Order: sequence, then C-alpha cells, then structure tokens
Amino acid sequence: MTYQLTVVYGHPDDPAAFDEHYASTHAPLAEKVPGLLSYTSHKADPGPDGSPADHYLVAVLTFADRDAFAAGFGGPEGKAAVADVPTFATGGATMLSGEVTTYV
Repeated sequence: MTYQLTVVYGHPDDPAAFDEHYASTHAPLAEKVPGLLSYTSHKADPGPDGSPADHYLVAVLTFADRDAFAAGFGGPEGKAAVADVPTFATGGATMLSGEVTTYV
C-alpha cells in the first residue's frame, strides 16, 4: 500500500510570484518531509475542449503508508511545509489524502 497527499492549488493572483516561491521556497521545504517517497507537480493544461483549467497546479506526495504520512507531517519539516502554503497560495489550496489504488 502507498499513501498519497494531493494538493490542488487555485489560480494565484500573481502567477510569476507563485511560481518563484513554489520553486525556490516551498518545494525545497516539502522535499524535506521525512518518509517522502516521491513528489511531483504539474500545471493544469486546458481541458480536452480547450476550456481553461479550474486549477493552477497539482502536487502529489507519496508515502509508504498512512503512518509514514502522519509522522512526516507531524514533525517540524511537515509543519513548516504546511505553514508555508498560505504565504504564496493566494488562489487557495485544497489538500486531499488517502490510500492509493493502482489499476494499471
């Protein structure tokens, strides 16, 4: 089993400032969370019909299990990463976590 945190960021007031902070400050903080197995992000492209994406960026952080996730975010590194989100995510951020089901 793996456990995943998905963070969905809304469109920021200043995309360039968001991108700069995310790359130089937030991602390095998140990379330090103990137990982190993988960390990816992508900017949302327009939908298949060309309509604008509802969200700006999606990040996915993977852990071995729920206990590793809880320990990682319960420690100082995880708390620092979470505390940083409101400093740059002016479009809001939704955090979703749960056990991963793999189909392929």
